[in-house]
Amino acid sequence: MKILLVEDHEEIWDFLSRRLKRRNFDVVVATDGKAGFDQAITVAPDIILLDMNLPVLDGWTVASMLRADERTATLPIIALTAHAMSGDKEKALAAGCTDYHSKPVDFARLLGQIESLTSTSAAS
Repeated sequence: MKILLVEDHEEIWDFLSRRLKRRNFDVVVATDGKAGFDQAITVAPDIILLDMNLPVLDGWTVASMLRADERTATLPIIALTAHAMSGDKEKALAAGCTDYHSKPVDFARLLGQIESLTSTSAAS
């Protein structure tokens, strides 16, 4: 399974990509929103982990662009954000994200979200 990780903080993408690769995921990393959108089109991931606070294009914009493009309209997207304020989950879902995960990352919980979303999309 291919995961596109769109994250600009090296410590976070390094940590997540290493742990996901150990679980046999194919991980592609993009470090800004424009690169993330472009990679979503070219590498055809099974799921996207999308930081919402990114340079070039923010995650809110990228999620909306992904939903508007027929090639990526149904891809599962998990918003990764340090914004854990009231209403942020709803804002991420309204932007087009399928699920929401607040930072710091709870890796076991994130794995559960990935498995849940990809088994659902694989079944449909």
